[in-house]
Amino acid sequence: MSLTTIKCRATLFLEVQRGRGNPPKKEHKKVMSLFLSSYENRLDTKGRISVPASFRASVAGEDFAGVVLYRSFTNNCIEGFSMSRMEKMAAATDKMGIFDSELDDLTALLFADARPLAFDVTGRIVIPSDLLAHAGIADTAVFVGRGNSFQIWNPESFRAAQEKSMQNLRAARPNLRIAE
Repeated sequence: MSLTTIKCRATLFLEVQRGRGNPPKKEHKKVMSLFLSSYENRLDTKGRISVPASFRASVAGEDFAGVVLYRSFTNNCIEGFSMSRMEKMAAATDKMGIFDSELDDLTALLFADARPLAFDVTGRIVIPSDLLAHAGIADTAVFVGRGNSFQIWNPESFRAAQEKSMQNLRAARPNLRIAE
């Protein structure tokens, strides 16, 4: 090893020690895309259903290659999230009082009822029968994007709920403010 090489390595070592050398690599932040649009898919004879490709892409950067589903407590449908979104919901429940009865109800529904479902090699999941029964889904389901989450509906029930939402919005004419 030449004297010049030794000097260069020593200088680099000292620069790093003093905090002026190459900074440590930044941790890659997970960026979740939004769940957008609606897709109608059929369940096969084994109860598998294909998760829309854009929904799978929304969770592609996640550690868990799948989705988390649970019974909706506001509609007769199934709620769906990424695992990181469920982790944020768990963190939010930590801010509630530990003896709060609403916490008991919420955690019983959100976490005790939640099912992490991994995608198979073709992007399908098997939705448990109790979730399908809750949503009234037999052979066809609609995946409905809701931004940071999605829902899975019986197609007829979704059309009725969507029409009701349209009527409500036309009557209320809400004003959505977007902060910059």
